[in-house]
Amino acid sequence: MVDIRAQAALTLGEVLSKHCSLSAVFEQRISTLEARERGLFQELCFGTLRWLPRLQFFTKSLLNKPLRNKDQDVHALLLLGLYQMEYLRVPDHAAISETVNASRSLKKPWASGLLNAALRNFQRNRSDLLHKAQLNPEASFSHPLWLVAKLQQAWGAQASAVMAANNQQAPVCLRVNTSRISREAYLAKLQAADIPAMLLSNSPQGLRLKSSVDVASLPGFSNGEVSVQDEAAQLSAALLELEPGQRVLDACCAPGGKTCHILESETALQELICLDLDASRMARVTENLQRLQLNATQHIGDAASLNWWDGKPFDRILLDAPCSATGVIRRHPDIKLLRREDDLAKLSALQQGILSNLWHTLAPGGILVYATCSVLPQENSEVIQAFVSTQHDAEHLVINAAWGFEQAFGRQLLPQVEGHDGFYYARLKKAEA
Repeated sequence: MVDIRAQAALTLGEVLSKHCSLSAVFEQRISTLEARERGLFQELCFGTLRWLPRLQFFTKSLLNKPLRNKDQDVHALLLLGLYQMEYLRVPDHAAISETVNASRSLKKPWASGLLNAALRNFQRNRSDLLHKAQLNPEASFSHPLWLVAKLQQAWGAQASAVMAANNQQAPVCLRVNTSRISREAYLAKLQAADIPAMLLSNSPQGLRLKSSVDVASLPGFSNGEVSVQDEAAQLSAALLELEPGQRVLDACCAPGGKTCHILESETALQELICLDLDASRMARVTENLQRLQLNATQHIGDAASLNWWDGKPFDRILLDAPCSATGVIRRHPDIKLLRREDDLAKLSALQQGILSNLWHTLAPGGILVYATCSVLPQENSEVIQAFVSTQHDAEHLVINAAWGFEQAFGRQLLPQVEGHDGFYYARLKKAEA
């Protein structure tokens, strides 16, 4: 019988020791588990990483010295035990017992005494440790200290709400393919299948499920009536002002949610080219296009160069720029571990380089929508401000919308508990020739 906690510890141990993304090891390991085991495995992996800065604050107090890199699976097991005691409805004695037993499944029986002592120490001194955690910004907000500072600098009193949203499980949002079925008709299908959902206010194609379900069980999912996509990401297609006969570029397109939304929104485009540097991620785009029975021209290429371009200008460009992903931490909690403060300057330079490069491919009078899933101005409004100040044929178009916050350049959405992710949009128009 598979020990789920041991499997989760092996997965997180690899993330901790190699500083690799959770997705790099999660999919491979969860595929070996039975369906009934997968929910707990996912909860343990994602939940522990979501609260990692706080849990690591506790481990520093509970361990006499840090564990060796080769024993990061044991460290991960301790983190998993603490996560269960603090955030899951698992009685302390059961959480401690299961964690200690899992060390034997890791073939590290020497760790059972260490884990038992550390977790019982936490149990005895919980009130004191929780009080100390509240006085430590990194532990209190469960975010790395540099990111706490950046968010407070950018958003002041709202920063606490941003971090609280980042620490919650993200809701499941759907995008109805309204070229095939109305949102109201699809909502009726969900109700008939006993899947509670509600309409989204900012996206006319959007629904939010009231609880998570297996995506494959959604009515019409396999034949393309619906896709999973956050509400904030669903706003991009409308910002492009799509019309029949246009030639459109979706740059940095993987995994293809926005690509498909563009094609659903305007079925009479002349052509949609989707571009991404990563061949493995482009495979996801292909899968989504096939499921939705849509067609696009796919190019594996670098948006920072023009080697892929045929010289024909685009009427519309969506640039979903590479970013820190600080607006989607709740979906990718390993960001708290993997992202570094000095990444921001590199990302900002890359974003400005890609934006300047793609501007050459935009037709006069055309519109470019710049998007990121970041909540940091350094990657968002400051990038657009710098571009507009030097690119004299670029006009910044104000986004008049009920969602988000107006910035000097563009519009920012901050992540909401039981609401949308953090996202940024700006619209630029190229002067007529």
